[in-house]
Amino acid sequence: MKSKKLTVAILVGIVAAFFAFGMYVYQQRVQNSQMDKVSQAASSLIRPNSTVLGPVNAPVTIVEFFDPACETCRAFYPLVKDLMRKHPSDIRLVLRYAPFHQGSDQVVKLLEAAKNQDKYLPVLEMVLAAQPMWADHGKPNLEVAYQAAEKAGLNIQKALIDAKSSEIEALLAQDIQDLTALEVTKTPTFFVNGRGLPSFGPEQLQALVAEELAKTKK
Repeated sequence: MKSKKLTVAILVGIVAAFFAFGMYVYQQRVQNSQMDKVSQAASSLIRPNSTVLGPVNAPVTIVEFFDPACETCRAFYPLVKDLMRKHPSDIRLVLRYAPFHQGSDQVVKLLEAAKNQDKYLPVLEMVLAAQPMWADHGKPNLEVAYQAAEKAGLNIQKALIDAKSSEIEALLAQDIQDLTALEVTKTPTFFVNGRGLPSFGPEQLQALVAEELAKTKK
């Protein structure tokens, strides 16, 4: 009986090892494909009208494709903000939109409209703070998102009108075109000085940023 249990345990271990290896190979294949796309279309990472937070000429650029309704994007925001706080002259964040969830495109347009009132960052942070209350993926409550933006000081009536502009529609269409070209399929997706994460996670993002920062000190 013990021999049978041992055999089963060994077989399970072998299957698990093959599964883990298969997942690793698949992830590497996806990452290599994505990096090929980046090298072929570097302009797809940053557009002239992309949102830039931090010094324009910072040596390290984090490009994030994010969705304002994405819980993981909300969880990563304090980490990215802390990296920028620790390296105020060396890191800039470029935000690109990947509105995968229902209603996200409307919140994206509101964020862009907030620029006309110089309220982008406070609206972004307030909308993210209120995300659990409005970002129901089946039936988002956009009115709650609008109320959160208003609490950040936004003139919501004007912003909702501005959000319908052809310029904002074009910006969002360009971001969707670029995320498709770069094979971005989940949020958040990060690129640091054009390099994708070797695997997804906060430690991996911090490590890649640290590598790029170290290059600036040489």
